[in-house]
Amino acid sequence: MSEIKEACGVIGIYNNDGLNLAKELYYGLFALQHRGQESCGMAVSKDNTVKSHRDMGLVSEVFDDAKIMELQGDIGIGHCRYSTTGNSEANNAQPLTMSFVNGTLAIAHNGNLVNAEEIRQQLMEEQGAIFHTTIDSEIFAYLIAKKESETHLLEAAIRKATDLVAGSYALLVMSPSKLVGIRDPLGIKPLCIGIKDNSYILASETCAIESIGGKILRDVEPGEIVVIDKNGLTSHKREKQPSCCHPCIFEYIYFARPDSIMDGQSIYESRHLAGRILAQRYPVDGDVVVAVPDSGIDAAIGYSEESGIPYGIGLIKNRYIARTFIQPGQTNREEAVRIKLNVLENAVKDKKVILIDDSMVRGTVSRGIIKMMKRAGAKEVHMRISAPPFTWPCFYGIDLPEKKQLTAYNRTIEDIRQQLQADSLGFFYVEDLPKIIPNCKLKGHCDACFTGNYPVPVTLKEEDQ
Repeated sequence: MSEIKEACGVIGIYNNDGLNLAKELYYGLFALQHRGQESCGMAVSKDNTVKSHRDMGLVSEVFDDAKIMELQGDIGIGHCRYSTTGNSEANNAQPLTMSFVNGTLAIAHNGNLVNAEEIRQQLMEEQGAIFHTTIDSEIFAYLIAKKESETHLLEAAIRKATDLVAGSYALLVMSPSKLVGIRDPLGIKPLCIGIKDNSYILASETCAIESIGGKILRDVEPGEIVVIDKNGLTSHKREKQPSCCHPCIFEYIYFARPDSIMDGQSIYESRHLAGRILAQRYPVDGDVVVAVPDSGIDAAIGYSEESGIPYGIGLIKNRYIARTFIQPGQTNREEAVRIKLNVLENAVKDKKVILIDDSMVRGTVSRGIIKMMKRAGAKEVHMRISAPPFTWPCFYGIDLPEKKQLTAYNRTIEDIRQQLQADSLGFFYVEDLPKIIPNCKLKGHCDACFTGNYPVPVTLKEEDQ
């Protein structure tokens, strides 16, 4: 329900077992659908020939049995996308495929390059490069193809290309004989490794590997390149690795599926802990704890357990309505909230309700829900948010609205509470964020959208200074 566009999801399979490759990719993408619902695609390699199909829409809309039968092969990658750079159009769907002097490459990219325009202009002016899309992922493809022509070794070309870019990326590269996975040096974007029988799997989340019957091996380490070919899996580490990594904290708060594990940390446990911490920070005399479905449920259960206040289902969600942030205009967004959610009157009437959600962007959803609950007879509605207020733009793959559209922009918590017409309001403390990832194997995290502390330097527009 948050008015946020997710990152993207990627999956790749090196098929050593005669699997129905496209079908496995299909179900893996289906498990990653929450990460991108604008477009999707697959590319497969067989007998040195690469076939691909990509289009706008959900996985179930873009692929049917006939398409799946056409896309059989030995190596394959898949991608589902929300646009963070580049327009939302079929031409920008991934995976991208390109032919060059040494063969064909296909890439699938989750993340955002902060120096994309600078590199694009340089390549166009100095080398006459021609780009066919408006997405930064094509810059990756161009750089890798160029460096591969020089080095004649794919993994060396990828390393040289990654040395030129800055930002966040979990990247899959497929050649006719290899599947390669790369994670940015700070580990901002997730990527993990699995195995099914003798076939290797790379995916954004562990839930995708498990959904196709695979076993989780480990996460790709920050800055690591993993190469899968006929000889198995080999790892190439960076010679100089940053001392502190910065996995996106919002993966744990909202993006990832609750049944995934990232860098050793259970997503469900993170959200459950966030609810417990909220109850400690913001106790209130309430009768029932209600979650905004679905992403607020885990935190609401944690709040209920810590406070001793019973958890109840107070909101019913229509799962067949488009996400509220897609609706253009404030009036349409408010109408979408009413269509998508309905209050269960018997659960909230004459009660003091503690309402839990994972985040707040414009405040449209929260304001609409509080209004509906009070109309249904709730005595009081106390809002608790299991993330800090958004106050800064994200340059690494979260497509937030303009800063002036953020409800926390130039407003105090009391200002926001009055705007929402809530009886009380509490946001998660920034200093409590490390507490929700106690088992994460990486030191540090990225919380720039809450604090403005950017781990990869960015150039801000004047209004964002």
